Amino acid sequence: MAKKVSVYRKEHFNAAHRLHNPSLSAEENKKIFGKCNNENYHGHNYELIVKVTGEVDKTTGYVMDMKRLGHIVEKNIMDRFDHKNLNLDVAEFKSLNPTAENIAIVIWEILRREIDESLDVKVILYETERNYVEFPAE
Repeated sequence: MAKKVSVYRKEHFNAAHRLHNPSLSAEENKKIFGKCNNENYHGHNYELIVKVTGEVDKTTGYVMDMKRLGHIVEKNIMDRFDHKNLNLDVAEFKSLNPTAENIAIVIWEILRREIDESLDVKVILYETERNYVEFPAE
């Protein structure tokens, strides 16, 4: 039986967003999204955990080089999301509501392209200390 191990990279970023669906009326948006529909946006201090799972390489002893994982997350996520207005500054959210769920999916899609296909990738995103999402779900 193969021995799989998970390695984790934890990061923190700050970003603003507005939850809004343009196909809904102002009243419907306010009813569904409440304060999160503030037309002047609002911000979060996000905690991001990237989990990579796979077999330990016999040569290196790594599932994945953690320096490389850190560099991938920094270049592709932190540089793109930290201190940004997600609705205005991040291309993926020009037409996608930046809910925690959608942010996690977008982050996963970006990282999935950068990490070897033989490894499983999971994104855990804390929007607040008590509210978090993970993708893919188990």
